Amino acid sequence: MSKISAFRPNLKTVLKTTTVAGLAAVMLATGIPARVTESFAEAVSVQAPQVASFADVVQAVSPAVVSVRVQSDIKPASDEGGNSFSFNFGGRDLDELPDNHPLKRFFREFGGQDGFRGDRGPDRRFGERRDRKPHLRPTSQGSGFFISEDGYIVTNNHVVNDGSAFTVVMNDGTELDAKLIGKDSRTDLAVLKVEEKDKRKFTYVNFADDSQIRVGDWVVAVGNPFGLGGTVTAGIISARGRDIGSGPYDDYLQVDAAVNRGNSGGPTFNLNGQVVGINTAIFSPSGGNVGIAFAIPASVAKGVVADLMKDGKVDRGWLGVQIQPVSRDIADSLGLADAAGALVVEPQTDSPGAKAGIRKGDVITALDGEPVKDPRDLARRVADMSPGTKVDVSVWRDGKAQTVSVEIGTLAGEQIQAATGTTEEAEPEAPASEQALADLGISVTPDDKGLTVSAVDPDSDASDRGLKEGDRITSVNNQAVKSADDVVKVINNARKDGRSKALFQVETNDGSRFLALPIDQQG
Repeated sequence: MSKISAFRPNLKTVLKTTTVAGLAAVMLATGIPARVTESFAEAVSVQAPQVASFADVVQAVSPAVVSVRVQSDIKPASDEGGNSFSFNFGGRDLDELPDNHPLKRFFREFGGQDGFRGDRGPDRRFGERRDRKPHLRPTSQGSGFFISEDGYIVTNNHVVNDGSAFTVVMNDGTELDAKLIGKDSRTDLAVLKVEEKDKRKFTYVNFADDSQIRVGDWVVAVGNPFGLGGTVTAGIISARGRDIGSGPYDDYLQVDAAVNRGNSGGPTFNLNGQVVGINTAIFSPSGGNVGIAFAIPASVAKGVVADLMKDGKVDRGWLGVQIQPVSRDIADSLGLADAAGALVVEPQTDSPGAKAGIRKGDVITALDGEPVKDPRDLARRVADMSPGTKVDVSVWRDGKAQTVSVEIGTLAGEQIQAATGTTEEAEPEAPASEQALADLGISVTPDDKGLTVSAVDPDSDASDRGLKEGDRITSVNNQAVKSADDVVKVINNARKDGRSKALFQVETNDGSRFLALPIDQQG
């Protein structure tokens, strides 16, 4: 007998190395009685954990998800344009040519096309185009979902933008015409409505309470990737509150479910079949799915969709101030305990904020007593307010808290409610007068609007932080400066108040910003 056939492993070794599927056969090979083998295999199969399935969720929500096809008006080339045909056969029409003429034989065989013989009227010469009406051609496709039983559909603005005709395709292949009810470019949302004569009732889905969503929760995305039709992918919530630089209201959910081109406008569901987000963007160096997709959260979509369904547009609150984040250095320069809120770079002329007395250099710290986290938080909260609402705005000004009462205006057209950006900071010292500015790495020339930076030391911190020749310093700690002596005076006052930094306002061709510059407490 060979060593292999003589080898007989014990039961402990078998349980560690074999699969459940082959367990009974291996146990029989080891000499364990068949009765024991069958009982053990049955016990294993009963105790084995069941694999989770999304089938019930998908079956329930799929009828509510549609593909969206968009067509746009395409105008034909003008008869007077360079693309129109103009043939002249020695001043004769095609019919005047001999029957055996090679061109006449050619057009007899291949004629009948637009702009050729088959389209000529009795008085038309060959080569003249008929006047043709603009025609529709497919320009984009995406996904969407029913939000009401009477046919309202949610999708992305970028899917339907510039479209003239819309068709939705249900998961059973039914094609239905739809009309555009309204769209909102700022949140990239749009609402269509199916034009059904028989007033049928559609399967629809509801938005979830996304305040309960946690990072790590399972989600299912349903949509129309690459025009393939209803496709389901699964993943988890990877992150919340993502800012991808698309606008002041960025507050995306990040998911790792496979999302590709064509999924735009499609829903992402929780395991209760509720919409937690609308897929709108992906991060992809290759153009395909890499596991990073972004969805508009239900909390944002609810209000926008309701407004679009009701009025076809969204009325947003408007404060009218350009703002930037408050860094730790800026907070120190202003005597703020926390690096939070929104620093006002400039109130817009005749805006609600300007009329109420909000000034550049103010830090907006709260709305009606609720703390403001950052510029995005302020932008979203003001936008959610109804125009005409009166609100108490808490600001930090001149080293103390103040309250300003503002009547929120209406954000119209392409007005920008809040411009957010990265705060650029420098870390030079400023002991005295011209030499103090030289120690900062800059030289300046006074003018009627402030101090123009005439040179910047390329090895200085000011240069490293983005200060450039031609920039203009207009204020320090919100006090206008027109000379180096003005700068030193303000800085010395800041030292007396125990400040470790001074706030410089700098104007460039791109607008105005603040720089928090450390000051020498020993000077």
